[in-house]
Amino acid sequence: MSITTAPTPRLFAGVSFASWAFGIRVWLAVVIALYAGFWLQLESPSSAAITVGILALTTRGQALEKAGFRVFGTIIGVVASIVLVGSLSQARDLFFFAFSAWVGLCVYVATLSDGFRAYGAVLAGYTVALVAIQQIDTPNNVFDFGMQRGAAIALGIAAIAIVNDLLVAPDRYLELAAQLANLHRRVRDHAKAVIRGEATDPAATAGLLRETAALRSELSSLATESSNGPARSAAARSTAVALVGEIHAVRVLKALPIDVDPAIRDRMTSALEEGGDERAPTDGMAASLEWAFGEVLRRDQDVREDLAALRSGTRPTRTWRTPFYASHRLAAETGVRAALWIALASTCFILAGWSAAELSLVQLTALVGLGVLTPNPRAFSVVALVACPIGALLAGVLDFVILDGVMDFPLLALALAPFMIGAAVLASLPNPLLAGLGRLNLIVILVVAGLSNPQTYNAEVFLETALLVCLCPAVMLAAQLLIPPVSDERRRQQLMASARRDIDLVSSSGAERYAPEEAMFRDAVRIGQIVGTGIPGPQQRAVLEEALTLFDQAAMIRLCDASLRGLTGSPLASLAAQARRALDRRDARSIRQAASDIQEAATEDARAQATSGALQAASVVMEEKRP
Repeated sequence: MSITTAPTPRLFAGVSFASWAFGIRVWLAVVIALYAGFWLQLESPSSAAITVGILALTTRGQALEKAGFRVFGTIIGVVASIVLVGSLSQARDLFFFAFSAWVGLCVYVATLSDGFRAYGAVLAGYTVALVAIQQIDTPNNVFDFGMQRGAAIALGIAAIAIVNDLLVAPDRYLELAAQLANLHRRVRDHAKAVIRGEATDPAATAGLLRETAALRSELSSLATESSNGPARSAAARSTAVALVGEIHAVRVLKALPIDVDPAIRDRMTSALEEGGDERAPTDGMAASLEWAFGEVLRRDQDVREDLAALRSGTRPTRTWRTPFYASHRLAAETGVRAALWIALASTCFILAGWSAAELSLVQLTALVGLGVLTPNPRAFSVVALVACPIGALLAGVLDFVILDGVMDFPLLALALAPFMIGAAVLASLPNPLLAGLGRLNLIVILVVAGLSNPQTYNAEVFLETALLVCLCPAVMLAAQLLIPPVSDERRRQQLMASARRDIDLVSSSGAERYAPEEAMFRDAVRIGQIVGTGIPGPQQRAVLEEALTLFDQAAMIRLCDASLRGLTGSPLASLAAQARRALDRRDARSIRQAASDIQEAATEDARAQATSGALQAASVVMEEKRP
């Protein structure tokens, strides 16, 4: 098997050419959006440029998918603004209470998903701040202002789409295929270590599940990259699901005693490396070991086929969904906290009697919404607290040092180049801190600079805007200190409690919402969330071991149930029903007895023998004790 080495990226000033190309695309899109906004005489042409900064992603598919959810979230937010202003504009206290509740609801919905879907829900929340709060004194202008915002967003989307197409922005599927192939190689290496009897670390297994599940939000963006994007997206989803299935099969193989000759172990390793289950060595193997190793080979072959479909742009032979796990209780707690943060900040701004309280709430709501999408909202607030003054300072340099009264658009476009390109290059770096600073400053610079036609150079207005932008993350951080976000310990407890409840609810009655492989991926998402709630140590290791044990047992119940369904209507139907009852009780002895009965009753039926092997493997998995 040949291994292709990724080419070394070309560098300029220590940064890859791809990052510089991304920065140039963002700058051009900002300039085009601004020019179109000036030409159409929009009320706020800078909103089109800010949209470009928000949609500044390195690949075409991701930018288009985020644009779609941005449009959808804006529509929902404008409708909510009309409803709130129309019904509560004369009752300010109730209006701000309803506004805080709306933001909390949007955060709750966002926490139930991930990726750009979550962003769309958050956007629906702070669009109300942008439209309704700024127009609360002139409720008749809410609809027109909403239309103006929609037009600016459409211009920004069109600008970045045109630039990405003309300058041939890269597709995500190439890098995603490389990531999935790397994960596949690591899973195979893990399987070889298990076959050789080497010790394996449960934290490493949980890490593999987390990395695979973390790609979920990026798989759907492939659908918007090209005409064969939907096929590639389906292939990428199937690859991720098959990888999780292979990891589970390796876990089952590890639980079984591999009591075979070293020569057979070598043949097992060779069969896995060559990728052909027809060469699987089964002589002298116990039925459970034969089933588990056959499952490893089958899943491995599924990954290979789905990866080939991803690279060629063809639909895979199987199309799996990649369901997301979300705890409604944790989502509700996060939504309530977000609502309280907004209510607390609103009260402070109103009591202070600040004339620019509306603009402050707009900025604050956006930061609250975007912060809850991150694993650590308080850390996001700290990054914003650092990024906003930097962005405000750079905007001041742009307005009063470089432009300094300039009215010609070509000079404005040239002056924007170093700021937009520099921030975009930072946003594309792998360092999360630098990337966060760059992404925030793409937006902060445009917000504080206040680009308009004609451009105004009012130092008082600039200082007030800069102060507001810098104050908002400080207010948000203070609110989070008074009302802390959901702690990692709390999240871990809730996630583990849900895993224990789910294993009790897994039934062989056939009422499962997902196929066994899809349910396995959903459980892998939860394991990834559990991994993110702690630091390495004995306690975290025990938690991961229990989570993986629950993952193994739930998956085996579902897989055995699917296999037993094949015996429905056959002479073995009564034995299959007996096996289902044993699975429901998770009684290892009864499961083993049911497997033995099926094996003896149909010695010539390959399907029944495979079912017996799966049940025997399940009995071993059920005997594993949770830490």
